[in-house]
Amino acid sequence: MDIDLARTFLEIVNTGSFMRAAERLHMSQTTISARIHSLEKRLGRPLFVRNKGGASLTPEGERFLRYAPTLVQLWERARHKVAVPAGRRAVLAAGGELSLWYPWLLKWLLWMRRSAPDIALRAQVNVPESLVSQVAEGVLDIAVMYAPHHRPGLRVDLLFEERLVLVTTHAQPDEDGALSAGNIPEDYVYVDWGTDFALNHNISFPEAANPGLFVGLGPLALRYILEAGGTGYFRTRAVRRYIDSGQLHLVRGVPEFSYPAYAVYSVNTDESLLEPALRGLRAVAADDAS
Repeated sequence: MDIDLARTFLEIVNTGSFMRAAERLHMSQTTISARIHSLEKRLGRPLFVRNKGGASLTPEGERFLRYAPTLVQLWERARHKVAVPAGRRAVLAAGGELSLWYPWLLKWLLWMRRSAPDIALRAQVNVPESLVSQVAEGVLDIAVMYAPHHRPGLRVDLLFEERLVLVTTHAQPDEDGALSAGNIPEDYVYVDWGTDFALNHNISFPEAANPGLFVGLGPLALRYILEAGGTGYFRTRAVRRYIDSGQLHLVRGVPEFSYPAYAVYSVNTDESLLEPALRGLRAVAADDAS
């Protein structure tokens, strides 16, 4: 199938109309309509219903929407795999969660440049669910994340295990009630570290089930606390230097939570690409731990 037909379909979905899709793609509306007509003819089903507000998907269009992004992604993946940059033997596509890229996966990129210079890299950031799907679909060779969902055909390797510790900007956290089972401070920031953390956190601190500030990204929550003050759970490696400098204080006598990171890859991944990538990830993890 002409991949431009799938791209056009997705642009109409994103913009909500044939006219706006034509403007975004710098094409005439007639060309856009002709492409969708060709796609509908190949699929044997109508994909859009036009109305005064633009265009809406038919039930068949909704079903096709599940696969269209993968078609485009796989095409781009194939194009990059075939068009290997000069001086490189292959291309490795890697993904990771945002909170893992800086500084940990950044160190891995530098390691790969030094130790595997013959491999070109494509790096991207995404959420765990999307990363696992892209590995399963062959869009990514390897992904690094904290809580992967296991799928048939994928392997999951433990890279390292971090601890989530409670830190505060309070000067005397053990004396001023920074956090205890029955005392949740007003400046407590709940950081979303995933389902396992939420379950364990609710057991340990049921009073904190409805916090004043809920943040879905660890680095953002950390910057907020450093600037505005407060208390929250963070990765040990992320707060170590702030504890050493006295900007943050470790709250003792409260639970710590495990937070392991994993590498996810397909059982069919090219071993000559996978081996240096995993070796680099483990080397960076070992160096960081030491």
